[in-house]
Amino acid sequence: MATNRMLCKGWVSVLALTTLLFLAGIVLLPGLGPTYAEDRAEVQPDVGSAASAQTREATGGTWTSGAAEPTPVVGGAAAVLKNEIYVVGGLSASGVVSGVQIYNPTLNTWSTGASYPSSVMLASSAVVKNVLYVFGGTPDNQNASNAVSAYSPTTRKWTAKAAMPTARWGTSAVVANNIVYVIGGYNGSEFVATVESYNPAKDTWTEEAPMLVAKDGSAAGLFGSAGAGYTIVVADGAINGGGVTGDNEAYDPATNSWTALASDPNTRAWGCSGTIGTDLYAVGDYSGGGAGTTNESFSLSADKWTTTLAPIPQGTAFPASAVFKKRLYCIGGWGGNGGPFLDNVQIYQP
Repeated sequence: MATNRMLCKGWVSVLALTTLLFLAGIVLLPGLGPTYAEDRAEVQPDVGSAASAQTREATGGTWTSGAAEPTPVVGGAAAVLKNEIYVVGGLSASGVVSGVQIYNPTLNTWSTGASYPSSVMLASSAVVKNVLYVFGGTPDNQNASNAVSAYSPTTRKWTAKAAMPTARWGTSAVVANNIVYVIGGYNGSEFVATVESYNPAKDTWTEEAPMLVAKDGSAAGLFGSAGAGYTIVVADGAINGGGVTGDNEAYDPATNSWTALASDPNTRAWGCSGTIGTDLYAVGDYSGGGAGTTNESFSLSADKWTTTLAPIPQGTAFPASAVFKKRLYCIGGWGGNGGPFLDNVQIYQP
């Protein structure tokens, strides 16, 4: 029974979740909230945003608010496509949805996109050459999916692609050299260290070297450049045996190898995350049975964490997250253990 599996994880309050999800008609496991990668080729110069009011300033950056998400969800998959942030699926108060919500950071407005082919949560997403790809996930938080679908803003349609070899949810998807690396996740019974790369041009999959630690709900980001070479960093996450980890490791696509990095001093899973400049930011979390507010960054060049950044105004767990014009967008999520559902768009500028 799914509820019994949840008890084995040891880091979710069954009482709070059972009450909420009885109303939604599903049982939720501790694998919410994908991490996201943006197509670096689409990053534009930082020219500001129309997002309004509620500014919170501190020595470690500034927080502002955007227009509220029309349908609050947790576990939605987010990515930047054509200067807009797409939030695909997720768990709403009424159950798992297939809807696509599109946020325009410049206009500070929301619109509705073409629905995903099925209801899905806990999927990951990435953009390559102006096409949005969504990987895996689960329709019910019990059965892992290996489905892959691509959305073209030109045709405004979803197209099925080659299935992911390993069905899982809660993965991290990061793009390097137009190849998508789908990392870690949960296969329905355990957290995995699996890494598989997807070539959109050929619609093919390749098995890569596994992570050093099996985990999901990680903060993940891309460092480097095409000329100097890329490094993918995957920090934090939920682990087998219960609890969360500060494990931090780097993947070199050129050598297909992983290297241990300085551990996060604040262990966490399922926060808001993304790479801005030379740092990977990890904000909020779902550790200790609630929604966190901490904000910290990791410098790959220094192999060091900075833990004194301005905390997020509203603690959040399992939000959608994306980086656009040097700002980190933390969208929705849970405000505590099993709720409430948040409609916040919280925007961080270092």
